[in-house]
Amino acid sequence: MNPRSLWSRVLVIIGSIAMLVGALDPLEGSLAILIGSGLVALGTFLGQASRRMLVCWILIFSLITIGVGAMFALSAVGGIGGTSGHSMWWGVLVLPYPVGWVMGIVSLLVRLVRNIRHHNVAAHRLLAVSRGEEEIE
Repeated sequence: MNPRSLWSRVLVIIGSIAMLVGALDPLEGSLAILIGSGLVALGTFLGQASRRMLVCWILIFSLITIGVGAMFALSAVGGIGGTSGHSMWWGVLVLPYPVGWVMGIVSLLVRLVRNIRHHNVAAHRLLAVSRGEEEIE
């Protein structure tokens, strides 16, 4: 395995863990989720994944960045609702954050399932070749 591929895997694994750990407390863990999604996007780029996967992770990182930025900005001006004087509708600006997180987790699960299937098929073919059988359909 070349160093670029190794770094890609390491970044994706660390970023995935950061996204899951950050979800334990979405407000305080927002920076962990933001950094984690950035690491997964960088790992996807380094791993030379398909263009579709790279665009997907750039979109996920952008959504999380916009949502977390809006959350910090709204907190800086006193929050929303209650006695803050800001309508609860300002909370709509934070929606890209959870949408991006859900998209990221779904994408990671799809990537995991594909990886497991790929390894199962490869192992099955290797077993067939080692037995001297023809390739399995």
